[in-house]
Parts: sequence; structure tokens; C-alpha cells
Amino acid sequence: MSAASRTAQDLERLAVGAGRDLEESSAQDILRWAADTFGRRFCVTSSMEDAVVAHLASRALPGVDVVFLDTGYHFPETIGTRDAVAAVMDVNVITLAPRRTVAEQDAEHGPKLHDRDPDLCCALRKVAPLEEGLRGYDAWATGLRRDESPTRANTPVVGWDTKRQKVKIAPIARWSQQDVEAYVAEHGVLTNPLLMDGYASVGCAPCTRRVLEGEDARSGRWAGLGKTECGIHL
Repeated sequence: MSAASRTAQDLERLAVGAGRDLEESSAQDILRWAADTFGRRFCVTSSMEDAVVAHLASRALPGVDVVFLDTGYHFPETIGTRDAVAAVMDVNVITLAPRRTVAEQDAEHGPKLHDRDPDLCCALRKVAPLEEGLRGYDAWATGLRRDESPTRANTPVVGWDTKRQKVKIAPIARWSQQDVEAYVAEHGVLTNPLLMDGYASVGCAPCTRRVLEGEDARSGRWAGLGKTECGIHL
């Protein structure tokens, strides 16, 4: 069966089987499976917190598409990391943007929507553009890790994304922060400079702060708002 002819049922069966068979596999083996199974219908999404998954995927599928969401609210360091990844790695960086600019959103919903209704802001600036951007793919990889927060503790290495009807791959789900740091050091992988300035997880500038000692990596995102995920991974 050609990759282009697979139905959603075919993809779901692939996801279920691979999730079981690849649970103990290395991140590189998981991504080799993805490259062999989906070819160019596979992509990586990256927030440009670091380029670890993009680097891993480029070894399995040189020139792999790396999808980045430019929300209009990113730190300059994040945009710089994206540009550096595009310049030095064997990947094809694709930047997605929301349908409305920040100014247009402010005109429609009022300024600082991220403070008043962060769920709606994320839906407009992250979730909707990603869903549009993934339409040409059957599978996508993320950098989710089980140790990042309680909400991510059960992340499968390969699962079925019911919302988007795609195979969702988390090749480093079983990694620790120490594993990430070791890989970065061994391969000289690009990371966002903010990670060296007290930020353990990097999102949009208005909704991200440095983490305090003893907090989990996601605690600096939407602090005080009772929110831990943008909606992409829910």
C-alpha cells in the first residue's frame, strides 16, 4: 500500500502497533521507523526550545520538514534559534502563521487576549494554524517528554492523534532532562539561549517566565492561570 493511499483506519492501526512494538526502542530507531513508514508525509514540529528532535529526525530523514509556529509573540531568541536551525541543519524549516496578525487579533478581540482568555489566544495562534499546516502529513513528531510535567507522564512514543487523524510520535518521551543535555553536548545541537537564563520551557513571551527552584519544567508557562498546555497536545 502506498503512503498516499492509507486511510485513517490504516494509520490508526499503524500507530497502535508501533506504540506497542517501539516502546523500548531508541529515539533514533523510532524515527527511522517513521521515515521508512511515512517518508515525506512525516514532519517534525518544533517550538525552537531546542533542536534535539529535529537533529535526530534529520539523521533518519535528511531534509525532513520541521514545522514552526510563529505566533507573533515569540522571544527574539526563539526566532533566532529557528533561523540558525534552518541555516546549519539538514532540515526544511516551514514557518506557519495565524490567519490574523497580532494587531488584527487585538482589533477583533481587544488587546492582550493572552491575559484575559489564554485558551482562546492559543487556539487562534497555535492550534488552528498547526491543524492547517499538518494537512499534508500522515505523521508528526514532537519533543514531548514524560518527565516534563504530570500532564505528560503517559505520553506514548507512538500514538494516535484522534483530533487530527494522524500518527503522533514522541521519540524522546522516555528521555530525562539529563538525556537531553547529554545529546546536546555530544552532537553540538542548537538550543534556545533562554534555557541558559532560567527558562526551563520556552513559549510565547507574554506567557512564559523563569522557573523557580523545585518547580517542574512547565511551571513557567501561563503561571497563575491554572493552565499548563496550549491545546496542541490535548
